[in-house]
Amino acid sequence: MDTSGEANPDLESFREQWRAEVRARRPTTQASSSSSQQQPRPQQQTTLSAAELATEHHLHPRKPPPAPAKQVVAPRQDYEDDYIQPRSFDAPNDGAAAASTSAQGGWTVNKTMKDPVTALDHYEKAVEREAAGSLGDSLRLYRKAFRMDDSVDQKYKNKYFPKQKAQPPAAAPVTAGGTDSAAAASTPAEQPQTMKELINSFAGLAIEPAGPPIEGMPPPPCPIASLPEELLVHIMRDVAILDVADFARLAQVCKRFAFLVATEDRIWRRICLGDEFGFGGMHYHWQRQLTWEPLTEEDLLTEFEEQMQAQEKARAEKAAELDKDAADDDDETAETPDVSLLLPLTPEQRAEKHAEESRATTLAFYKTLYNSSWLRMWRLRPRIRFNGCYISTVNYIRTGQANANATTWGSPVLIVTYYRYLRFFRDGTAISLLTTAEPADVVYHLTREAVALHAGKKATNSNNAVPTHLPSVPMQYALKGRWRLTSAADNPAAPLNEIEGDLIVETQGVGKYIYRLDLTLKSAGKMGAKNNKLVWRGFYNYDRMTDDWGEFTLKHDKPFFFSRVKSYGVLGE
Repeated sequence: MDTSGEANPDLESFREQWRAEVRARRPTTQASSSSSQQQPRPQQQTTLSAAELATEHHLHPRKPPPAPAKQVVAPRQDYEDDYIQPRSFDAPNDGAAAASTSAQGGWTVNKTMKDPVTALDHYEKAVEREAAGSLGDSLRLYRKAFRMDDSVDQKYKNKYFPKQKAQPPAAAPVTAGGTDSAAAASTPAEQPQTMKELINSFAGLAIEPAGPPIEGMPPPPCPIASLPEELLVHIMRDVAILDVADFARLAQVCKRFAFLVATEDRIWRRICLGDEFGFGGMHYHWQRQLTWEPLTEEDLLTEFEEQMQAQEKARAEKAAELDKDAADDDDETAETPDVSLLLPLTPEQRAEKHAEESRATTLAFYKTLYNSSWLRMWRLRPRIRFNGCYISTVNYIRTGQANANATTWGSPVLIVTYYRYLRFFRDGTAISLLTTAEPADVVYHLTREAVALHAGKKATNSNNAVPTHLPSVPMQYALKGRWRLTSAADNPAAPLNEIEGDLIVETQGVGKYIYRLDLTLKSAGKMGAKNNKLVWRGFYNYDRMTDDWGEFTLKHDKPFFFSRVKSYGVLGE
């Protein structure tokens, strides 16, 4: 099947007409925007022919980044991720959680924390320092803990990750008749209830009021026990819209609440389809530019071109699977697509179309991938979390240079530690930061205000720069960016269960470059947390002048893990 531009002259003529209109509006747009911008752009001061060439080059979509090199490695189980404990950062002005950084640059610790005494105390302290990235201190504490007790690691696992003990089988009752005792012995032991059976046993229970505070006195009133179930479900739905975590904690109140939280599908449907916490707030297309500005007409046209190329590529791949005769028959019977349906949309039409597509995709996944369970979809479907940030702690060892005047035989060994931070916002923007500053000194300043304060400035003592004593000094290296999740448009030929789960982040780079991070959403830990891990798929740089892609090596980079930051608020704004 011929899929070139000659096979569809109407579409090609429409493209040329649209490009001509954009080129005609380009000089006017440049003249109006140059007066409003403080920094002049050299590209706008060139001749008209150069501007037309630049516009023509911009209208064409960027070619995709190169596929990462496939390395044949032995399969490795991420058993260490089973012991990942979610971290939470309190408000910076919270006196109970206030921390102080040691003069040696160690991990922030509470002033009231006691010094470790037992082997388990040293091991717990070592785990804390290792999670913070202070590998040198953690090694010293590990050595001291194992000198005091060589089985301290097992004691730590038994304390924080205890194994469920198997219940012994119930002993058969002794009876006078041998037949009854033999029948009782042959029956299997009673199995413990599963979680589903336990929840179903709460179905017929009512809300029990609290007992009287003093024996013989009347019990206190319990108005919520007399509410109809419809009103109770409506109240719980309003709680879920404000905060899903508070709604889940209602299951700890009583057995009736636990049954409603686990089985009331209408509430979980509202959560999944809503844009407060659910998938209605996820973005599967770009919503902003790299500079956090709204998308322009050229951006919309570029997106339209990319979608057309993806459709043409999908049709070509489908045609390649057919025989030559079948492809010829398909060409004869195929109808020319209606060009009016392929016109670029306005921003309002585009937002409405994407909202409808997102809702339709959610409903399709609900029936096929998640067994018609909204609660299962909420727990397992990939989504971005906004009430915290993702942190990657990188440690590696390199050999230093020996001192010529030293009497030691070997060379010194250096432990290098740095951190990568990613914070996502609901409008499709993101902040990326690479620094050696520790999380307790950074996470509270991953805000738009701090980025604007340090934009284009260096922390010096000059009058035009940001003072070095500000706590948000690490934000001088922060990069603006944007994010989106992958959808069926990125890979039309992929099966349904492989469409979602990947995350694309683009950030500003140095000079003419753009950085692109390809990540995958995963889950880590046995505590039930989901979507708290970002695994690297690729790291690329794009040259905007030459339209070339380059790939960064990921020799030392580690996955990102989510950390809750309470100062961001429930919605993460």
